Amino acid sequence: MPVDHQAATDRLMRFLSVEGITGQEAAIGRELTAALKEGGVPAKAIRLDDANTRIPVPTETGNLIVDLPGRGALHNQPRIMFMTHMDTVPLCAGAKPKKSGRKIVNSAKTALGGDNRCGCGVLVTLAAELEKQKLDHPPITLLFCVREESGLYGARHVKLDELGKPVMAFNYDGGSASNVVIGAVGADRWTVEIFGRASHAGGAPERGISSTMIMALALADVKAGGWFGKVVKGKGASARMGTSNVGPVTGGEGRPAGDATNVVTDYVHVRGESRSHDGKFFKEITKAYKTAFERAAKKVTNTLGKSGKVKFKAETDYYPFRMKDNLPVVKRAIEAVSAVGGTPNVRAANGGLDANWMVRHGVPTVTFGAGQNEAHTIDEWINLDEYDRACALAVQLATMR
Repeated sequence: MPVDHQAATDRLMRFLSVEGITGQEAAIGRELTAALKEGGVPAKAIRLDDANTRIPVPTETGNLIVDLPGRGALHNQPRIMFMTHMDTVPLCAGAKPKKSGRKIVNSAKTALGGDNRCGCGVLVTLAAELEKQKLDHPPITLLFCVREESGLYGARHVKLDELGKPVMAFNYDGGSASNVVIGAVGADRWTVEIFGRASHAGGAPERGISSTMIMALALADVKAGGWFGKVVKGKGASARMGTSNVGPVTGGEGRPAGDATNVVTDYVHVRGESRSHDGKFFKEITKAYKTAFERAAKKVTNTLGKSGKVKFKAETDYYPFRMKDNLPVVKRAIEAVSAVGGTPNVRAANGGLDANWMVRHGVPTVTFGAGQNEAHTIDEWINLDEYDRACALAVQLATMR
C-alpha cells in the first residue's frame, strides 16, 4: 500500500519536538489527539483511560485509546490492536530534532526521543492512511501507553475491556521494522535499605556500624559468586542465563549516603534489577542478592557486638514470555514484513516491552521496530528508511486478508 512518507516524517518531527518524559505525558497526549483528528479520526473515537489512577507513582494522564470501526469487506473481522508508548526517558528533555539526509538527529546534547515518538508516528500515520485511502480493515484499537520507560505501568494497568478485546496486537518499540519480536525477558526490580550505626569516624569508629561497608561486602560476594552482570549457571543446553545490575546508591530519595567523611555511615539505600528469559531464574538471581546483603550485615559489628540490619524488597516488573512461531499473530507479522520488502528476523528481546504485559493480559503481541537507534543515549538517531518501512508495515498488517 502506498503511504505518504513526507506526511509521516512531518508528524514524527512534530512529535519529537514535544517534551513528554515518563510520567509527564499530558502534552504529547494532547498533540497526538490533535494529529489524529487532523488525520480524520472523529473526536468521539479518542479517549483517555484512568490507568494513571492505578499506577503507584505520579502520572499526569492515562493511556490514550482510539477506536476505529471496521470498513468494507473486513468490517466484521475480529478486532486487532496497534500499540506503542508515548513517554520518553528523562534524558530526552530539551531535545531538538533536525533532519540530516535520511536520518533525524539531535542538535541538543540530550537523547532524541525516537524511543518512542517513532511508534507514535507510525500509529497516527496508520489511522490517517486508512481514512485517506478508505482502505478495508477490521475493527482496530490504537493504544498509546504511558510510563513504559519507568516500569511498563500503562500496559500493566490497562483494562482489557477498554480495548475492545482484540484477538492480537502489534507493538512498535525499537530497532528495525523487520524485527519480529515474539518473546522477552522477565525482571525483578529490588531495593535494599542498609541500617548501620553512626559514630565519629575519628574519635570512636569502633562504636559505629558502617552501612557502606555492608554494601561493599555484599556486592563483592555477589560478584565472586557470578551473580553480577551476565549471569550463567550450568553448562551446555541446561545452562541458565540472565543478567543483573546494581543501580543508584543513595541515602534514599536522592539524598547522599552519608553527609560527611568523619561520620560512620548509618544508612544506605541501593536499587537494582535481575532479568532472565527463565521465569524462575531471575527470581534466583534476586535471591542471591538478598542472601548476600543479609550475610554481609551480620559480618559488620561494633565493639558492643551489635551488627547491621537490612530490609530487602523485590517486586516483579514484568514476566517473561515466548510465543510459538505458529500463532496467527506471528504468521501475520512474518507475512507482512515480507510483503513490504523486509526479511523477517524472528527473535526475543533482552529488555522488557509493553508486550510482556499484553501477553499476560491474554492478547498475543508481536513487537516491531520503527527506525530507532542508540536509544537512551545522546547519540540517538532515527533511520527514516526504517521508519517509512514501519509505517508501510502497519498499513499492510491492518489490511491483510
